[in-house]
Amino acid sequence: MGTKTKKEPETAAATAAGPGAATQLTPGARKILDAASTLFYERGITAVGVDLIAKEAGTTKKTLYDRFGGKDALITAYLHERDLRWRTWLTSWVDTHAAGIRARSGAGEPLLATFDALAEWMRQHNPRGCGFVNAAAELPDPAHPARRVITEQKRWLRGYLYELSVAAGAHDPDELADGLALLHEGAVVLRGLSVVDDPVGAARALAAQTLERALTPPRAAGPPVADTPPHGR
Repeated sequence: MGTKTKKEPETAAATAAGPGAATQLTPGARKILDAASTLFYERGITAVGVDLIAKEAGTTKKTLYDRFGGKDALITAYLHERDLRWRTWLTSWVDTHAAGIRARSGAGEPLLATFDALAEWMRQHNPRGCGFVNAAAELPDPAHPARRVITEQKRWLRGYLYELSVAAGAHDPDELADGLALLHEGAVVLRGLSVVDDPVGAARALAAQTLERALTPPRAAGPPVADTPPHGR
């Protein structure tokens, strides 16, 4: 009789492969991940246990463990999928909404469009603030597999803003990308805390001012001022 091999959790490859991989799931695993994603975002990661996830998914804890291996893998898969959705949302929005007005509004329009995309994303999908910021606050252990997903998501946003800054012709795209990433993240946090009225709109206005400076060529240095000759005797 052949040796029975141990079944690996279904999302083991997904959590290692990056955003989008966890979408290749059986219908049962999909129900579990969908239920976990809703619960983690709406109630918080630490407040939700596998019993509740299994109940909401209409399955058993055994099936959950068979498919995912445990709660940590579920958390990681949840964040992977949220990351993919945000990346697709942002890049598609910029490609669609900025393309038609780039010529009229200037090369920096795609960068401003990222704030418009953020405003609509938060209206539709982020009533409790950024899922990644929320998860980071609940997962302080840097060795947790989900921490890497959170970090890479933020690095990706900054990298995308850098690419758009280069395409816009910024004289210092690194500095511009850093500044716009700070405005993005600050707007998300303040929106979740309800501290500032329309923080994304305020961040967009500041981004427009930052863009104007970043896309204005530096002034050329004037001719050196000659030394004043000493007075004759």
